[in-house]
Amino acid sequence: MPRVLPALEPESIALAARLLRAGELVAFPTETVYGLGARALDPVHTARIFAAKGRPTTHPLIAHVDGPAMARELVASWGPAAEALAAAFWPGPLTLVLERASHVPSGVAGGGTSIAVRVPGHPCALALIRALGEPIAAPSANRYQGLSPTLAAHVVRSLGDAVALVLDGGPCEAGVESTVVDLRSPIARVLRPGAVPLDALAAVWPVTRAEGPQLAAGERASPGLDAKHYAPRARLLLCARGTLGAQVADQLARGVDAVGALVTEGSSSPPGARLERLDATPTGYAHGLFAALHRLDEAGVSVVLAEAVPDTDAWAAVRDRLTRAASL
Repeated sequence: MPRVLPALEPESIALAARLLRAGELVAFPTETVYGLGARALDPVHTARIFAAKGRPTTHPLIAHVDGPAMARELVASWGPAAEALAAAFWPGPLTLVLERASHVPSGVAGGGTSIAVRVPGHPCALALIRALGEPIAAPSANRYQGLSPTLAAHVVRSLGDAVALVLDGGPCEAGVESTVVDLRSPIARVLRPGAVPLDALAAVWPVTRAEGPQLAAGERASPGLDAKHYAPRARLLLCARGTLGAQVADQLARGVDAVGALVTEGSSSPPGARLERLDATPTGYAHGLFAALHRLDEAGVSVVLAEAVPDTDAWAAVRDRLTRAASL
């Protein structure tokens, strides 16, 4: 099992930086989910991320930087949209996709010509980047297509000895990944909804939304675009609002012996299911979603039922994660 140390101890950060320089993988908390880190500009090191996760090498990684100056060193051009969005949301859960600079290895971009960059808002992540002195590539610290980790224990269970060190910063604040915005064309395009709400983006810079699993067929500028992604071991089924109780009863009648259900605070409790209660607000639901699914997996349920969330921009990140987790 990997070594687990407190995230914000200076000794922990120093050890993590030494391990990264030596080519080891280090998991660390961000405000979104735990990341699996390697030196972003070393193709040998980033290749170890793909191997540890079982992730296709055509899927880009996000380069985590400590500020706009480090981000500019990775991109071919830095325009007014990047300047405005970075000023408004960095440090924070916003990833910007731009054309990569010629010296940046293509491996971090999944073999493509773009680069995804963000400044994380967690003090551990920033301290680690600064201790290393260079960008850290870090997708979520879990096996490919599996549940994202929001606790250090999730990382250990998913990756085991594939990671040398896990920095334990407790629960992640946002609980879902960053919002990804593609700035390579005149129209800014949201490739992946995430912890920065769409209306907050639009208040700073005009954006259009490109949402849905169909992006996975041709778009590889962003992680998290597979039709199936963020999935628990249990089969996750979405049901229409108001039908959760009937759906639980139907699964039990079919002989499913362990049924889980995601319910919001204040809603009814369908009998016969192991319940996980989530906050009824978009941010609260997002914060608890992956942790709840981890608990249901640990409890050994075979099926998880979740009511479809509202079809509004405020719920876009949660809706995206549930839809991809439920894809067959």
